[in-house]
Amino acid sequence: METTKHTIALVDDDRNILTSVQMTLEAEGFTVHTYTDGEAALQGIAARPVSLAVLDIKMPRMDGMELLQRLRARSPLPVIFLSSKDEELDQLMGLRLGADDYITKPFSQRLLLERIRALLRRQDAVRAEANGMGSGTGAMVRGSLTLDETRHQCLWAGKDIPLTVTEFLLVKALATRPGMVKSRDQLIDAAYGENIYVDDRTIDSHIKRVRKKFRQVNDDFNQIETLYGIGYRYKED
Repeated sequence: METTKHTIALVDDDRNILTSVQMTLEAEGFTVHTYTDGEAALQGIAARPVSLAVLDIKMPRMDGMELLQRLRARSPLPVIFLSSKDEELDQLMGLRLGADDYITKPFSQRLLLERIRALLRRQDAVRAEANGMGSGTGAMVRGSLTLDETRHQCLWAGKDIPLTVTEFLLVKALATRPGMVKSRDQLIDAAYGENIYVDDRTIDSHIKRVRKKFRQVNDDFNQIETLYGIGYRYKED
């Protein structure tokens, strides 16, 4: 069993799912806080901070979309969505609102565990850099873009761009070698780690979200280019 000090917020109005997943995660060493609606989760996470949240989309009192927006307004907390097969639009909307990942119901608990661990490893790596324990060398500057791994900070012309862990890793992967094309598979490896399956549309949704954030401080931002059928590249300004 992998030891961990991480705490997970699990939010779903299906008590059978809550009980089953909670047992699985606790058996793997996680501390789990469960909630059956979004409003209770928002209050609970504020009172008892967690390392990551797993959210159902359809919930009473406050659905997963609104909960995600409220959480994102407070912090870049990693979030994984749970959604039904017929909720494709909701999946994409969730990613565009800033979710890091989604899993379709019915799901394998082993798959959920792998996704949670992968996301937490990425978050821990960023925190290690911030504490001076990583191997990074500090800020990367590409024209108007500054990426500072030690602070998990992204700046455009000196203005802060609040990126999630996934978004930060995608921008870093593209900006490390301006002009070089990165396929979606390469970006998946950079943001999620190898041997993790993620649908191509997930990367596309994250890129749209990243562009939107940059354009909030610069309407003319066009440094992330799409090469249809191939992937993406970063164009240094």
